[in-house]
Amino acid sequence: MFMQVIQGKVADRAGLESAMTRWNEELAPGAIGYLGSTGGFTDDGMFVVLARFESEDAARRNSDRPEQAAWWAEAAKCFDGEVTFMDCANTSTWLAGGSDDAGFVQIMEGHSANRERMLQMMEGYAGRIKEQRPEVIGGTVGTYDADGWVEAIYFTSEAEARAHENMPLPDDIAEAMAREMPADVRYLDLHEPMLVSVRR
Repeated sequence: MFMQVIQGKVADRAGLESAMTRWNEELAPGAIGYLGSTGGFTDDGMFVVLARFESEDAARRNSDRPEQAAWWAEAAKCFDGEVTFMDCANTSTWLAGGSDDAGFVQIMEGHSANRERMLQMMEGYAGRIKEQRPEVIGGTVGTYDADGWVEAIYFTSEAEARAHENMPLPDDIAEAMAREMPADVRYLDLHEPMLVSVRR
């Protein structure tokens, strides 16, 4: 699976919401290999969307469509300044992965010199964390460049996530996370996530 992460500061939220609705209704049906997306607005005015495709080639074919270029030319006007793109060629899921039933999504972005070991640790402990945190549905994680990674964690609700977020983890998990997790992780909270899954 391939994932493209797009994000930027928003100047016209209503316009961007309209553009996203139009893409899902008019352009998505013709996007061969498109699997769905997770997106939303943060409290500080950022918009982020994680678009999933069967392969990098499918994502490139979508980008090359004339109607996609025309749509983006209009959607880009809704941003204030630069929009960044991160292409995650290696993308996987853990537990149930993403879910359109999630009431809250937290996106984590970071860089790590020990990225693969960190991700293996997170996936390996997922089952035990689920036992303590039943509101965790699952996650989707993608990697880009030499050390970059993006992960979306899906929760049943924000209230449940907040109620349990300070719950102490077992000592071995807490020690491993303190050792492997980088200190400069960026968190993007999507209180009203825009969730789309395509079933072909």
